[in-house]
Amino acid sequence: MTTEMDLMGHLMRRAGFGATRAELEEHVAKGYDATVEDLLTTDGQEGIVDDLLYRYLPDHQGGMGMAGAPGNLLFRMINTRGPLREKIGLFWHSVFATGYPKVTQGRVLLDQIAMFREYGMGSFRDLLVRLSMDPAMIMWLDNDENHAGAINENYGRELLELFSMGVGNYSEQDIKECARAFTGWTVANTKYMKTMVERDSLWPYGRVAFRFEFRAEDHDDGEKEFLGERGCFNGKDVIDIICRQEATARFVSRHLYHFFVADEPPVPNWPYEPPRDPDAIDILVRSYFDSDYNIGAMIRTLITSDFFKSENARYQKIKGPAELVAGVLRLTGELRQPEPAIQTNASQMDFMGQALINPPSVEGWHQGVEWVDTGTAVERINYAAEHLGDAANPGVRSMADSVLLGGSGTLSPEDLVEGCLDQLGAISISDHTRSALVEYAVREGQVTWNGDRADATRRVVEMFEMVAATPDFQRE
Repeated sequence: MTTEMDLMGHLMRRAGFGATRAELEEHVAKGYDATVEDLLTTDGQEGIVDDLLYRYLPDHQGGMGMAGAPGNLLFRMINTRGPLREKIGLFWHSVFATGYPKVTQGRVLLDQIAMFREYGMGSFRDLLVRLSMDPAMIMWLDNDENHAGAINENYGRELLELFSMGVGNYSEQDIKECARAFTGWTVANTKYMKTMVERDSLWPYGRVAFRFEFRAEDHDDGEKEFLGERGCFNGKDVIDIICRQEATARFVSRHLYHFFVADEPPVPNWPYEPPRDPDAIDILVRSYFDSDYNIGAMIRTLITSDFFKSENARYQKIKGPAELVAGVLRLTGELRQPEPAIQTNASQMDFMGQALINPPSVEGWHQGVEWVDTGTAVERINYAAEHLGDAANPGVRSMADSVLLGGSGTLSPEDLVEGCLDQLGAISISDHTRSALVEYAVREGQVTWNGDRADATRRVVEMFEMVAATPDFQRE
């Protein structure tokens, strides 16, 4: 039977990175709807002290290379008091996948994800405008090479195919007209003139100086025909037209369902495979239009819906590497202060198949079951078990103490398993997994203590480690 605690655990895993039992109790006391509003309105920056972070880890500010940016993002996921804002940043980073190899600096990629936090729960129109003005995206998809009279179609094509509408809802001519509309949208401080020859340069003003620039003299302001409408459209006009399309509403809705509710096939399969829950997509499409394309309103509709709250939606998603690592570290209480180990832990996400700011292609990461293979499964299990099985971590010690406080000097094997599941975020597991964990606990019999709880603590922490090693723990 579903309890309020179970439902709150589900909400915090999907709209955040999980929560401790103590945090869940606070949310339950506040109520589901009030917790939803807190998630939607709390700034992702709340709980983060940038000055301290940049003092001890200056690369997180300078962003000259790739090392600091994933660590910066992980630190925010662990320590923010606004987890949904950080999750939205991760969501849009997965959709509008932009990578280091062409941008060649972490700072502008961090700036892009900060933009996702700021605009990612507002108007989809405003978000697409900001995306089109974003230096990282302009360089990633070559819009700095898109000129009046010599268009580059890369951004126009991906804006329609992967960022807004999906294959089958536009023509090749629409792509060309879209590209024409974005001519002159470029990046300042990346070029210089020398003997009338344009040459690439990351200087002279410094790598962090990248900013948007509109060059009117390089913009094609002629008449265009786009998605059946005619006019002297610029980029903003094209985005207005895109946002009015039902195909856009359905594409965005399916992305939100895929990320927050249940795993769907990879995006390239969407033209050929129907949504997992067409009725849910219809509800989200209505919310898109009723709210004037507002993503926050769509998320509110989603996480307060019956299809989200349903037990059938629980544990239908495989955690992405960033979700897994951040969720584990929020439980263990590690990395609450800036330290070099942040970047060591961020590198673990790479070994699991998700190098933040370095997606494999403009399609982003294929998620769901594709997160797990024989190599990444070992990395995921070892990471979770190692950190949750270390009693030196403050969060692990606190959870172990709470499990032992639930008994009066003894815990049966069954109570040991249930107590550990409860402390790890009110998680549920299959009957098969529960039987295996109880069987393991039975080998040493009841957990007993009288004054000195060292051995009892060892038993509890070992059970945390065993839970973390189960396939069930990889789902949310």
